Amino acid sequence: MNALPGMISLIGLPAKCGPLDVADRLEKGLPISALERLAKAVAPGDSAFRYRVVPRATLARRKASGRLTSKESEKVARLARVFAYAKEVWKTDDETRDFLRRPNMYLRDRAPLDVALGSEIGAKEVERVIGGLKYSVVL
Repeated sequence: MNALPGMISLIGLPAKCGPLDVADRLEKGLPISALERLAKAVAPGDSAFRYRVVPRATLARRKASGRLTSKESEKVARLARVFAYAKEVWKTDDETRDFLRRPNMYLRDRAPLDVALGSEIGAKEVERVIGGLKYSVVL
């Protein structure tokens, strides 16, 4: 799996960024625009989605500085990575969003998006499911 190029594009980083460049940017904090780009891709009709990533009051404070914290940036990048990897399988944004929102039996009937939002370990499990589907591997 190399969803890095898709993730980089999704959150608006320069295409020439390598993994360590991305790590440096996450550590410094992504601009608020990265969250806005992610929300537009993952949940275009849901104006409240961004608050599932960064709580409303916290996001209002972040807008003053224009940057997310490193922890919030990691969460944005994690979701962007999962979305980009899922899109490798489902090809279109609409089908990718449908997969991410639909309960999945391999995730204890939880939606992949909810599992990925919860933790890095959850995101890795979603990626394992996507990889199994991509490569027709029995999970």
